[in-house]
Amino acid sequence: MRTRVKICGITRRQDAEFAVDFGADAIGLVFYPKSPRAITIAQAKDIIELLPPFVSVVALFVDAEPEYVYECIEMLAIDLLQFHGDESPEYCEQFERPYIKAVRMRESVDLHMIAQRYQSASALLLDSYQPGVPGGTGQKFNWSWIAELEKPIILAGGLDSNNIALAIQQVKPYAVDVSGGVEIDMEKGIKDKEKIDAFMQEVLNG
Repeated sequence: MRTRVKICGITRRQDAEFAVDFGADAIGLVFYPKSPRAITIAQAKDIIELLPPFVSVVALFVDAEPEYVYECIEMLAIDLLQFHGDESPEYCEQFERPYIKAVRMRESVDLHMIAQRYQSASALLLDSYQPGVPGGTGQKFNWSWIAELEKPIILAGGLDSNNIALAIQQVKPYAVDVSGGVEIDMEKGIKDKEKIDAFMQEVLNG
């Protein structure tokens, strides 16, 4: 089965267009104010209003006030919610929308236990652990820590065109999630058209 691709941390309409043109299945919008890739609801509207059908819009939150999540759902055409903080299953379920739960990977993480706890999640997104940073570290973790699960796995953390084919071969994830690996150097949130192209080509080779 073809590996799906989400390009996260989109901050400009043209970057969303690049992602779609090169075959991405989803774009990720960050609604976490402390992130260098954070955007407002108004910016998000501008980015997604011209997206073609069958491209999923994923909204990322980190321990957000429920009222803010509800506001984003009401104002924007969001397909999936992605939670990157310490949200409980009950918190995630209250919005009655499909959601992804991010897991910050360490050797001690019990993925089977987490998958059981978040049974209602559409998938688990596995990202690198870095103290005090909920995601977007740009660091790769040890893929051997990943346990085989019945729940879909989305692989993230330090992926780029140089390692994505190997990652797909080794982990066999349902989907992959990239942000920094397709950005202009030292420009967080600004995507590089050539890097997106190269990444997507390598996904097809994976």
